[in-house]
Amino acid sequence: MKKQAIPISSFHCWFNDVLKIGGALLLGLWFAVAATSSLNAQVVAGTDYSDRAHVDNTFDMAGQDVFGQRFPSEHLTIKDEVSGIDIIALTTSRHHNSKIYQDHPQWTPDGEYLVFRSSRAEGQYYAMSMDNFEIVQITTGDNNQFLHLGWTKNNAYQIREGVLIEFDLGRLLEDSENDEVNPDPAHYETVVASLPPRVRESGGMGLDADEDRLFFASRLGPQQSAIYSIDFETGETTKHLEVPMWANHLQANEWVSGEIMYSWETGGDAPQRIWSVSVDEDGEVTHRPLYEENAEEWVTHEVFADKDHIIFNVMGHLDRLQKQPSGIFMMNIRTNEVTRLEQAGKGGYWHADATEDLKWAVGDTFDGNLYRINLETKEVKLLTAGHRPNGPSPFTREAHSHHSISPDGKWLLFNSSMLTSSDIMMVPLHPEGVDLPDVSW
Repeated sequence: MKKQAIPISSFHCWFNDVLKIGGALLLGLWFAVAATSSLNAQVVAGTDYSDRAHVDNTFDMAGQDVFGQRFPSEHLTIKDEVSGIDIIALTTSRHHNSKIYQDHPQWTPDGEYLVFRSSRAEGQYYAMSMDNFEIVQITTGDNNQFLHLGWTKNNAYQIREGVLIEFDLGRLLEDSENDEVNPDPAHYETVVASLPPRVRESGGMGLDADEDRLFFASRLGPQQSAIYSIDFETGETTKHLEVPMWANHLQANEWVSGEIMYSWETGGDAPQRIWSVSVDEDGEVTHRPLYEENAEEWVTHEVFADKDHIIFNVMGHLDRLQKQPSGIFMMNIRTNEVTRLEQAGKGGYWHADATEDLKWAVGDTFDGNLYRINLETKEVKLLTAGHRPNGPSPFTREAHSHHSISPDGKWLLFNSSMLTSSDIMMVPLHPEGVDLPDVSW
C-alpha cells in the first residue's frame, strides 16, 4: 500500500497543536513546581528558605478554599486616641471579616478559640486561637450556612442542603495544632438528621440548653413561618407552631431547656418585635410576646442576658421616637419587670449586651463609639471610639458592632470599620491602669 504524504499545512496545524498541548503541560508543570516551591519554601538560588515556609501563607495571598489550612496571626494592637485603651484588631486583612451574630455563642466552650466568618475564601468560617491569634479554616465548599457553636461541648452545628450536621470542632482544632488535619471534612462530621421535604432553615437556629435538640425557624411564605426542632437521638423533626409573620433571629436560652426567642422581622420597625416560645416536657407550647411595645416604639437587637433576663434596645434616632422613653432596656421574662437605662446622645444606643451577673452592660452609637454601663450605679464610661467614621446613621455601609461580652466577662468583641470595611476587634471590659472618660450627654 502506497503511503500518503501529509500536506504541509496539515503538518503545521498538527505541530502547532503539539506545541500548544506540550506548552500547556509544561506551563502546568511549572505552576505546580512553583506552587510546591512556594508552599515548601525550597532552596532558591542557593538559599534554603525552609524555615520561612509560613511567611507566604497569609490571608491576602491565599484566598483559597483549603479545609484546615492554618494562618499566622494578623492581629494588631492600637491605642484608642480617645479612651486610652489598647484595642486588639484581631483581623487586619483586605477582606470582609465579621463576628457571629450577637445572639449566638462566639467562642468555643473552653474559651480557647474564637469563631468568625470571612470573605477571604468564599465566605468560610475560621477559628482564631486566643493564645497566639493564629487562624484555621474550619469549613469548606459552597452553601456554607450559619454555624452554631456548642454551649458546653466543643461541637458545631450546621444545616446544609436539608441535612443537619454535627461537626467535631474540638478534634479538628486539635489536629490543626498538631498539623494532622484530615483533608476530608466528612472525617469530622456526623449526620444527625435529614429535614422533611421543602422544610428549610430560613430564620435562624438555636441549640437547646441540654444540647440534645436544635430549634429553627422556616419561612412558609411572605407572611408565614413555622418553628421546628430536631431531636438529636431520634433524628425526628417536630413542628411546634406556625406564626403569621417572618420569624427571624431565632435564639435559644443557654440556661433554660425548651425556651427560645425570635423576632418579627420586617427589615425595619416591627409591630411587635420580640416573641418567646417555650416547649415543656410534654410538648406543650407557650407562645407570647415579650416586652409588649406600643405603636411608637422601635425595638431591636434582643439577646438573653441570663436565664431570666433579656436585654434589648428601644431606638431613639428619629424625632418621632424621642417623644417617649428609649434606650437600652432589660426585662425579667419571668415577672415582666422592665428596667430602663438612660439613652445615649448622637442618635441613641443601637446594640446591647450584658454580663451574666447583670452588673455591666455595653451599648454602642451609630458613630461607632462603645460605652460600658454600670447597671447598679448607671455610670457610663467610653471604652473605644470611631469604629463607624461616617455615622451617625444606621444605613451607612460601615460595620454594625453586634458586640458580645465574653462568657468570663473580661472582653468585648465587636465589628469595626476603623481600618477596613469590616474587621473584628476586642477591648478589655475593665482595662487596668486606664482612667476611662466619663460620659455626660
